[in-house]
Amino acid sequence: MEPITAVILAAGLGTRMKSRKAKVLHRAGGMTLIEHAIQAATAITSEEQIVVVVGHQAEEVRAALGHRRVRFVEQAEQKGTGHAVMMCSPVIGKTGLVVILYGDCPLLSGATLQQLIDKQRALDAAGTLITTRLDDPTGYGRVLLDDNGFVHGIVEQKAATPQQLEVDLINSGMYCFRSELLCKHIGGIRPENAAKEYYLTDIVEILNRAGHRVAALQIDDASELLGINTRVELAAADRILRERKTRQLMLDGVTIERPETVIIDPHVAIGVDTVVQPFTRILGKTRIGEDCVIGAGSVIEDCAIADRVHVAPFTIAGNCRIAEGAAVGPFSRLRMESEVGAGAHVGNFVELKKTRLGAGAKANHLAYLGDCEIGEKTNIGAGTITCNYDGERKHRTGIGRGAFIGSNATLVAPVEIGDGSYVGAGSVITDAVPADALALGRGRQVVKEGWTKRRKKTKEEALQKR
Repeated sequence: MEPITAVILAAGLGTRMKSRKAKVLHRAGGMTLIEHAIQAATAITSEEQIVVVVGHQAEEVRAALGHRRVRFVEQAEQKGTGHAVMMCSPVIGKTGLVVILYGDCPLLSGATLQQLIDKQRALDAAGTLITTRLDDPTGYGRVLLDDNGFVHGIVEQKAATPQQLEVDLINSGMYCFRSELLCKHIGGIRPENAAKEYYLTDIVEILNRAGHRVAALQIDDASELLGINTRVELAAADRILRERKTRQLMLDGVTIERPETVIIDPHVAIGVDTVVQPFTRILGKTRIGEDCVIGAGSVIEDCAIADRVHVAPFTIAGNCRIAEGAAVGPFSRLRMESEVGAGAHVGNFVELKKTRLGAGAKANHLAYLGDCEIGEKTNIGAGTITCNYDGERKHRTGIGRGAFIGSNATLVAPVEIGDGSYVGAGSVITDAVPADALALGRGRQVVKEGWTKRRKKTKEEALQKR
């Protein structure tokens, strides 16, 4: 097959967004608009064959795509879509196909681009454009077809005759061209319009005059061609992308209760028979196994969750690992590479930070465990905290296997608690506790009998003297 180059036009600022940020850097469906365009393009070519045309905030766009292997061309002056493609002439191959896309059209699918390539190859036309029919085509350029179904012209709304305005077939601005013909004729575009810009739509007429045919690929789902110009359209695109993701997960065997309330990013993977309850957010590159429950209102980001894990409502977890059969929440917080072992429990209002909780261990109530290594089957009592920060540095706490930490214990790091040891409730532990020992670190209780009566009598006597 001939090589395919994808050119993504992303140089504009997007003034109607009312933003200081370049339009293609706004996010919908969990990714920036430009990343959606790149993802669609990778369905037909490799990242190395994708060229992104940058202009406004070029360095910010380059930085946002630093993890990609795409190439960049800078359009220092924005003189129209035709001018943007002209800037790419030095990097477009002289053979093969060139696909022109837009960085602000996040809903275009890779499947549609493959249809575009297939039709271009089947007809061997000079080019093929993507089009659709709209009930209200106001504002769009109209695609005019000849008797054989080929495009003989594109007319903009302002220049259209009353008869042409009746046409409901609109131009998406997305094309596939034979590379050698595009490079040969792109220079024929002239800025002969009120804006003095080079319009890529003019290439259709130029190719026709040269005796070449331009085909049209009509798609049924007009939403794929939605371009983002305002925050309202951005929200509409986000909703569609979220609906696509939840629908696919449900078709793959995931139960999603009230899917219209759930936000799931595109790179999330969830196993069969997992239940996702309402108002959850599952973000980033989270992986969730089979037969799990993700409780209502939870926020899970960049986590690895194994099979049969129960995440109770309103749990927040980021960049963590939860092993098979564990239970977390409600109202738990796990962060910064924390790990919960198989069958372990993390209960309400417990926070783990850079902490590994061993298999079968439990921290069921009201605890802060930071920079800890906690052994298997250890029990952490309610109100336990690790004092891991001395004002300058963080320090580690190690708790062995099968230990019991009493309620309201304060473990001042760095400190080690041995296997099978007990720490008495309310203790402040500053020194190492050996295995199988009992550690008590609290003041001796003092009971003063009759103290309340004596205090009351003293107060009454003082009032009488007044």
